[in-house]
Amino acid sequence: MKEGWVPDRREIIWIDCSPQSGREMKDRYPFFVLSPRDFNDRTSLVIGLPMTTAEYNSDNPFAIAAGIASGRKAGKTSFILCHQPKSFDWRARQAAPHPMKTVSDAAFGQVCAILNQIIQVA
Repeated sequence: MKEGWVPDRREIIWIDCSPQSGREMKDRYPFFVLSPRDFNDRTSLVIGLPMTTAEYNSDNPFAIAAGIASGRKAGKTSFILCHQPKSFDWRARQAAPHPMKTVSDAAFGQVCAILNQIIQVA
């Protein structure tokens, strides 16, 4: 983990989702952060949405295309899964910055609109 680094809203981070249960994601995945830096720092929790390159999400109405993956998944579309909000202890799970860094304003707006349809916060 980068010294002094704290994840911030709209940032993409690596997070270890294991242990998992049932059909939950396991292992290390990109994670789109929704909670603000101050909250994340004070609580050691991060609230956000998992990301995946699974192609079947191309027609998932709850998945937003966030950009093109790099590394071993290079060339594949990364999707933010708006229907799977989660919170993790980012310090205990040794979160780290992801090479994608963040998403566009338009993608962030889409994520917020879909999430609001699901949980009707605003």
